[in-house]
Amino acid sequence: MAKRPVPQYDFKAFGAAIKAARTGRKESRKKVCDEMYISPRYLANIENKGQHPSLQIFFELMLRYNISVDQFLLKQPAGKNTQRRQLDALLDDMSDTGIRIVTATAREIAEVECEGE
Repeated sequence: MAKRPVPQYDFKAFGAAIKAARTGRKESRKKVCDEMYISPRYLANIENKGQHPSLQIFFELMLRYNISVDQFLLKQPAGKNTQRRQLDALLDDMSDTGIRIVTATAREIAEVECEGE
């Protein structure tokens, strides 16, 4: 029986998002690899060459960096994109004062954008 032809998914965009999130957090590749028990070469290949990660590593990276898989796998993403997930994670660790500042800033930006329409 012939093998069913299946197009390979291109993981380059996912790898680039992982690299951007890792460097944005100022985490070294070695630190991440030590904590995840993977080799630095494996992570470098995921980030730079779009190597297909194992399912376990895929999920661990997605959760570690609050990456929305929807934007990479679906033509029309459902739910929150990566930037919104990462902002939510930052807000979760913010003080009440910080939340009030962010809320006031967001309201001011929304008002400016509404006036421009």
